[in-house]
Amino acid sequence: MKDAVVMAAGEGMRLRPLTERYAKPVLPLDGRPVIATLLRELRAAGIERTWIVVGYRGEQIRGLLGDGSGFGLQLRYAEQPERDGSAGAVRVALAAGATPPFLIAGADTLFAPGDVRRFVEAVEGRGVPGAIAVRRSPPPDPPHRWATRVTDGRVTRVLDDDPDNPLSGAPLWLLTAATAAYLEGLEGPPYELAELFQRAADAGLEIAGVEIGPTRDLTYPLDLMHENFPYLGSYD
Repeated sequence: MKDAVVMAAGEGMRLRPLTERYAKPVLPLDGRPVIATLLRELRAAGIERTWIVVGYRGEQIRGLLGDGSGFGLQLRYAEQPERDGSAGAVRVALAAGATPPFLIAGADTLFAPGDVRRFVEAVEGRGVPGAIAVRRSPPPDPPHRWATRVTDGRVTRVLDDDPDNPLSGAPLWLLTAATAAYLEGLEGPPYELAELFQRAADAGLEIAGVEIGPTRDLTYPLDLMHENFPYLGSYD
């Protein structure tokens, strides 16, 4: 697999007032813009071409990433002017020239080093028509972060309301031509990948559930201090 789509168009409403001036993906985790760390992980996973779907303050993301040569990637940009969901972002990327199969990743999440590569290796080894990454940390916290039901390595419920389910869905997916067909007829706006993959699973397609390690992101303004200066919390 050589291609990826990175969703970087969101406003990050819960991070206001920080996101009144900055695009969420350019804010730092461990002192580095989270989207820059993601691109390095994509390259380490063998990705060569990446479509960055931008919207809110997209000029900041373009200015930071440029043509992608600094990351060893070929970057192309696609505009998502409306807040029409994750599946809407994929539609924009497809219109800009992205062709399945490709990875889809959220631009505001920091994956454990090597986890993107391990996800790619897992799905390529199984040859499945679709896949969703799941994690135990952070745990499910609906409606912001739903559990995902995985049975015998196969996703059966993309959005699971079982309070005893410890696995939450992570913003890392595999989309192939078989699953992309379910972009048609989605309810919305917004149009969401959760519905797309659930419809595919209900139709009998094997959607692999691949467990990865912990992920991190910035949700609230105070997280910026905790994630970049963890020693500040070491004193009583």
